[in-house]
Amino acid sequence: MTTADPAAELHTIIDLIRYGGSRFNQAGLTFGHSYDNAMDEATQLVLHALHLPHDLSPVYGQARLTGAEKARVLALFQRRIDERVPAAYLAGEAWFAGLSFKSDPRALVPRSPIAELIESGFEPWLGGREVRRALDLCTGSGCIAIAMGHYNPDWQVDGVDISDDALALAAENKARLHADNVELVRSDLFAGLGGRHYELIVSNPPYVTDAETDALPREYAHEPELGLRAGHDGLDLVLKILRDAPLHLSGDGLLICEVGESEQHLVKLLPELDLAWIEFKVGQMGVFAVECRELIAHNARITELAAARA
Repeated sequence: MTTADPAAELHTIIDLIRYGGSRFNQAGLTFGHSYDNAMDEATQLVLHALHLPHDLSPVYGQARLTGAEKARVLALFQRRIDERVPAAYLAGEAWFAGLSFKSDPRALVPRSPIAELIESGFEPWLGGREVRRALDLCTGSGCIAIAMGHYNPDWQVDGVDISDDALALAAENKARLHADNVELVRSDLFAGLGGRHYELIVSNPPYVTDAETDALPREYAHEPELGLRAGHDGLDLVLKILRDAPLHLSGDGLLICEVGESEQHLVKLLPELDLAWIEFKVGQMGVFAVECRELIAHNARITELAAARA
């Protein structure tokens, strides 16, 4: 005999996580916001609903839920399936570089591989050079700027974005993580930075092509399109960053920039530019490092390409 309500047989934390993972896979959900699989998202939502830490010991997996607790978990599962809201938005939290950030639709869910670089001190790419000031361009939720400031308390870090909504969320994250060495600035790329100079500029700008943006799964529709769409080849903003970065980098400064799948288009457009494509633990992920002197050497060509995007 089958039970009318399968959920009636679920009693423990592990039961709910397994059930959520099965439901999410059955529903054909897309996983690309902090977690890349159904079980991890189910775990995040269960622990959030139960007000438990994300690193809860597995020994509590057999703990039984009350009826009210189970109802809260199942309601979250249903929203994830029906509305296709990213789990990070449902939980209001995303983990980045080992830190907990508030996450909501004012900015993209933190998920850049640059987190790995921050935790490794940007080595070997910095090559031991001293950093006093660093910039996170297109900061969104503030995750890169705040994580840089957290792990490097002697740095002064600027986090820049054009979106007032994103900056408001970043300000909440700055307060949440006590990032007193981070300053948030409203600016259209470098336009509002005046004479500020940095030894390190890091950027995860919009780089999704128009065609890819239009074809994204429903989960991405909950994120601000301003943080995704970047023209026919995804390089509308990247070319401007490459053009103007030397005006704000020290002579031996370094730019690190994420372009994702638009790597192929950038290499085709500027084959002469010496970009070091960074290898992460899981392989290449469309992030490059480039020296200021290299950007200066090819500035004429970069400027020409950027001008065509105006």
